[in-house]
Amino acid sequence: VNESFARHFFNGENPVGKTYETMRGRDQRIPVTIVGLVRNARYDSMREVIRPTVYVPSKSLDHEGVVRDREWGQLVVRTESANPMQLASILRQAVPEARTELRVSNVRTQEELVRSQTTRERMLAMLSLFFAVVALLLAGVGLYGVLDYSVVQLRRDIGIRLALGAQPDKIVRRVATEVFSMLLLGSVIGLMMGIGSERYLETLLYQVKPTDLAMLILPIGTILGAALLAAVPPLIRALRIDPAAMLRSE
Repeated sequence: VNESFARHFFNGENPVGKTYETMRGRDQRIPVTIVGLVRNARYDSMREVIRPTVYVPSKSLDHEGVVRDREWGQLVVRTESANPMQLASILRQAVPEARTELRVSNVRTQEELVRSQTTRERMLAMLSLFFAVVALLLAGVGLYGVLDYSVVQLRRDIGIRLALGAQPDKIVRRVATEVFSMLLLGSVIGLMMGIGSERYLETLLYQVKPTDLAMLILPIGTILGAALLAAVPPLIRALRIDPAAMLRSE
C-alpha cells in the first residue's frame, strides 16, 4: 500500500503486517495482509490528488477467486548512464528471456515523462519570462526618464551646491535617494500584491509558493540591478554640471 493508504486507514502508522478486507463478488469478504509500504506516486497528472492505493502481484486472485496474470504492466529501470535510451535494446532482449510471454514496448525516459506532464507550466514560464523582460525594460526606461528629468529640474540647485563646495558623494546621494525611494515603494506594492494573489498564483506554479525567499531574491536582485543601471546616466549628468556655467546662465 502507499503512504496515503496508511495515513487514511491506519492514522499514519506502519501498516506492514496488518490486514484489511476486500470484496470478492458481492457478499464475500477476503482478508488481505499488507506486506510493504511504498511512497506516494502520481500517474496521470502532476497536480492530481494522490489517493489510497493498493499494489498487488502480477498474478493475483480476481473477484471470482481465479488466479489471473495481468496483461500489461510498467517496469521502472534505474541506470547511471547519461543516455538511458541505450538500455532499450537490452531490455527488449532481457525481459523475454525471463518471461517468454512478455514483450517490451513504449520505452520512455523519466525526463520525457516529466516534460510531457509540465507542458503547461513550461509555456507559462516562457510567457512570464517574456512579459517580465518587457516590463523590466519599460520600467528601466521610465525610471531613467524620471531621474534624468529630475536632474534637469535640479540643475540650478546642484550647481549652487557644487559652487559652495559640496562634495560629489552628497550630490550622488541626493539623486540616488530618489531612485531607492521609488524602488522601495514599488517593491513593497509588488510584494503586497503578490502575497495577496498567492492563492491564484499557486494554481499556476508547481510546488512553488509566492512567499518562498529563494523565489524572491532573484527578481528583487534583477530589479535592483536594472534600477542602478537606469540611474547611472542621470548621476553622471549631475556630476558633470559646471557651477560657473550654470550660474552665468541663471
